[in-house]
Amino acid sequence: MNKLISILVAALAFVTLNACNTVQGVGKDIEKGGEAIQKAVK
Repeated sequence: MNKLISILVAALAFVTLNACNTVQGVGKDIEKGGEAIQKAVK
């Protein structure tokens, strides 16, 4: 039972960390897109 809980906790931590990286990556992409638009307008 403890082994199963440990595996589930590890899997949840892995998914959570990957989701954070993905969200940060999307934020950076949106920021770069906004900068490109600002440069095009100037």
